[in-house]
Order: sequence, then C-alpha cells, then structure tokens
Amino acid sequence: MGQESFIYSFVARGTMVLAEYTEFTGNFPAIATQCLQKLPSTNGKFTYNCDHHTFNFLVQDGYAYCVVAKESVGKQISIAFLERVRADFKKRYGGGKADTAIAKSLNKEFGPVMKEHMQYIIEHADEIEKLIKVKAQVSEVKSIMLDNIDKAIDRGENLANLNDKAETLRDSAQQFKKAGTKIRRKIWYQNMKIKLVVLGILLLLVLVIWLSICHGFDCTN
Repeated sequence: MGQESFIYSFVARGTMVLAEYTEFTGNFPAIATQCLQKLPSTNGKFTYNCDHHTFNFLVQDGYAYCVVAKESVGKQISIAFLERVRADFKKRYGGGKADTAIAKSLNKEFGPVMKEHMQYIIEHADEIEKLIKVKAQVSEVKSIMLDNIDKAIDRGENLANLNDKAETLRDSAQQFKKAGTKIRRKIWYQNMKIKLVVLGILLLLVLVIWLSICHGFDCTN
C-alpha cells in the first residue's frame, strides 16, 4: 500500500463532522458529507463507490467514522482502519467531550491521530490482511460448527424417533416370538396327540390280531 491509499477521513456525531484529516485537495470531503447525510441511523458498515474511490463508513451509537480510499484498497483494510479510529476516539472522548463538541472543533486534537492510524495501517497492511483472513476462517469454522450442531440436534430428534420405532418394533418382535412359540407348542402337542392316537390304534390292532391268532393271550398252546 502506498501513502496515497487513504485520501480523507472524518468522525461525525450524527451529521456533524467533529474532526477530519486529509493531505489532498479535491471534492472528497463534499462527497463524503453527502454520503453521510444518506447513511442509515442504525449501526453498521457501509461502502459507496465513486470515481475509482471507496467511501467507507462505520456507524455506531450515533457516531459515524469515515475513510475515503483508493479502489485498490480492500474494503476490510478500510474497515480495520475505521475500527482503530473508533476505538481510539471512544477511549479519548466517549461519554464526554464528543457529546458536546461543535463542528470540526476536534480537528487539532484528533486530526493528527487519524493520520497516525492511516500510517499504521499502510505500514502493516500485509499483517492486517493475514489477520483478517484468519478471523474470516475462524468465523467460517464457527459457522460450520454451529451448523453441524444444529444438524446434530435435528439428527438427535430423528434418532429419537427411530429409537421409539425400534423399541416398538422390538416389542412387536418379542410378542410375535412369544406367539410363534405358543403356536409351535400347540402344533407340537397336536402332533403328539395324533401320534399317540395312531400309536394307540396300532397297538389296538396288534392286540386284536394277537387275540384272533392265539385265541387268547396265551399263544403257547
């Protein structure tokens, strides 16, 4: 990143610019102020593109932090700068001087601070980009983990349903087994009865034949 990566920066309360810094001439302050008028009042990060430059805003708790950068500067780098400016500004003026300051009354105090933050970001751009990538990866992993947890919970509900069905099926199988055992026993008893009846008939026939041949129980005569 070159020294001309960041063109202009300001801090505003509502639509009133309290401090600004730039080393360049041009209509950047006017365009940035126009964008400021159109910003949503809700907290958030917003970026507008104009003439190969980006107008980046960080809105939080009624304050807007802005930096105008070349289009080649990544949005995340510009946001990293705004985060540093926001943290430093809140540390110095939060809940005090900033709430009552008039337009551009903090230029002398905070203008040089914004310049220092610009210089820091420019000199450490590579490290900051790596840190941003790591944070993005951590966020992605966290998102995947949360998604997996949600899926696991859903699967847990399905497993619970399957478990209930399995219990019912197991109970039905046990009942079927008991019924089958009872039926098999009944059939076995019926078969045994038939066999005993047949055996009895055969014994009776043998006895009849014996008696008819021997004319009695004694066949020695």
